[in-house]
Amino acid sequence: MPSRLHRFQGQGHNHFITFSCYHRLPFLAEDRTCATFESLLERYRRRHQFYLFGYVLMPTHVHLLLSEPKDQPLATTLSALKGETSKLLKGERKHFWQTRYYDFNVLTHSKFTEKLAYIHSNPVKDGLVAQPEDWLWSSARHWLTGAEGRVEIESEWTWARRERCASPPMPTIEPSSWMGHPSMLGRLKE
Repeated sequence: MPSRLHRFQGQGHNHFITFSCYHRLPFLAEDRTCATFESLLERYRRRHQFYLFGYVLMPTHVHLLLSEPKDQPLATTLSALKGETSKLLKGERKHFWQTRYYDFNVLTHSKFTEKLAYIHSNPVKDGLVAQPEDWLWSSARHWLTGAEGRVEIESEWTWARRERCASPPMPTIEPSSWMGHPSMLGRLKE
């Protein structure tokens, strides 16, 4: 990593993350590949104890809006996620992912809503679907309807479901550290 690149992690911030397929090739263009990635994302969400607020899988890249993991650096979580998905998905290719990733610290409510809207509008901007909720590989449908998918999305819907079941969210993370938590912000609307 170049010395001029500084990441600000380990401070309890939420993060907007982007990483790309090797040479921005469309390695995530098949449903099977996206389903595998989603399953692994959910496994790492549980194992590393982070909140996933939003995501989209595009044919050439991934966007995530998430909290920092409870017990390890975000960089470790992303490395493990990318490493395991690469092993399962690269096939005969030499590489599946570009080695680096983009990390933007989300410090305000307005940046949170901006990044979530950007994530959900990505498939529309690329001409893949007419409406964000039509893209299968995104959290947009969950935010609109509360529908559950392969990956648990931390939202007002999820919070209400937990309250009805008397099931707290990962009790090892203090609620006061959820800067910008959607249940505190109200449902985001575009």
